[in-house]
Amino acid sequence: MSDYRIEEDALGPVKIPADALWGAQTQRSLQNFSTGEKMPLVLIKVMLQLKKAAALANQDEKAISAEKASLIVAAVNQLLSLDDVQLRKDFPLVVYQTGSGTQTNMNVNEVVANVAKKLNSKVEILPNDDVNHSQSSNDIFPTAMNITAALAVEKLEVAVQHLIDKLDEKQKEFWRVVKIGRTHLQDATPITFGQEISGWKSTLEHDLGYLKELNGTLNELAVGGTAVGTGLNAVPHFAETIAQKMSDIYGIKFTADSNKFYELAAHSGLNVVHGAMKTLASDLIKIANDVRFLASGPRAGYGEINIPANEPGSSIMPGKVNPTQAEAITMAAVRVIGNDVVISLSASQGNFEMNVYKPVIISTFLESAELLTGTISNFTDLMIAGLTVNQDRMKELVDRSLMIVTALSPHIGYHASAKIAQQAQKDGVTLHQAAIQSGKVTNAQYDQWVDPMKMTGIDG
Repeated sequence: MSDYRIEEDALGPVKIPADALWGAQTQRSLQNFSTGEKMPLVLIKVMLQLKKAAALANQDEKAISAEKASLIVAAVNQLLSLDDVQLRKDFPLVVYQTGSGTQTNMNVNEVVANVAKKLNSKVEILPNDDVNHSQSSNDIFPTAMNITAALAVEKLEVAVQHLIDKLDEKQKEFWRVVKIGRTHLQDATPITFGQEISGWKSTLEHDLGYLKELNGTLNELAVGGTAVGTGLNAVPHFAETIAQKMSDIYGIKFTADSNKFYELAAHSGLNVVHGAMKTLASDLIKIANDVRFLASGPRAGYGEINIPANEPGSSIMPGKVNPTQAEAITMAAVRVIGNDVVISLSASQGNFEMNVYKPVIISTFLESAELLTGTISNFTDLMIAGLTVNQDRMKELVDRSLMIVTALSPHIGYHASAKIAQQAQKDGVTLHQAAIQSGKVTNAQYDQWVDPMKMTGIDG
């Protein structure tokens, strides 16, 4: 038996591995494009769902027979039942291929057709005429892009909410734990650690709000536009039927009521939602840095908080604990910020009726969403959940701080208060000692006016 079979496409005969489920166009893509990561399987699975929905929509309009439609549905169901390792064997194409995603669309069409043929060899199912009926790569691939992106953002939002909830617990736990505030990396007036955490939590609540406000733009589908947005060769009601079926499958309200010329040529929705992901990434860097700086030490740093010891921190220094979850999430965030440049530039490449950077847009978008979802979940469960405070260290730093002199300013004036702080720093004494020595303040007055908890506003 030969290890190959011969199939023909519009360009002529192609030699294909005998056991491969794909056809000529997939094989040509394998030969012509071999660099980079493979097309995400989550996108392939969405495209398979679209092919099943398309078969049923075409059957409804009597564009293909019920027999053909049922075979396409059965073929898709069989493919969707495979695990990722098995499924990847049938979908081997890389991201860096044609900018419309045509070869991946044909990969799906060919595999579905060949599986259908194995189910019933007496009924001819053609990749283009049957599986791809009423569709073009130019509209079905961006439809799959938006659906896949919407699903990824939904998971990301769950991860962000989980972190918010955990921070809320810590905020309540440490609401009355006084510590020194810092601005410009210098001592400032006291706050509580709960107040500081509330700032982190509010930042993430805003970021989650931005995602939720923007992600609806991903629910607009390009399906029905076919080649250039005119809907040529699509059966009546096709787009609306597909949108409804996708809504039913994924529990997200998708709509086909959109400008198809826009949907094929621009990817503004993906671009703007990724911008919100970039904002989230920027804020995560700030929060993770705060945590790891406050936990620095344990004896030669800030040392205000303790973080869990998840793994040994050094191959040479015994007992060392490093803030690895903070390092992981900040590295992921940096990648997302870089990815935003890729998506912004790619989204600008809508030449006339079609953007031709579609595969790299969705691959990059999904990488960002996956990186953030995973690292946020780990950061929440493996760092924030186990965070504790060194209250004695916090009190020590508050007592030693010169900026609590701010509480004296309303009573003795800014200038006199500044002189007390400067004298304390010069003489190496506490603020309390310098204040008494100045003659401007009595012991009783100092104790009454300089109350760190009252300075936080909680008891004020």
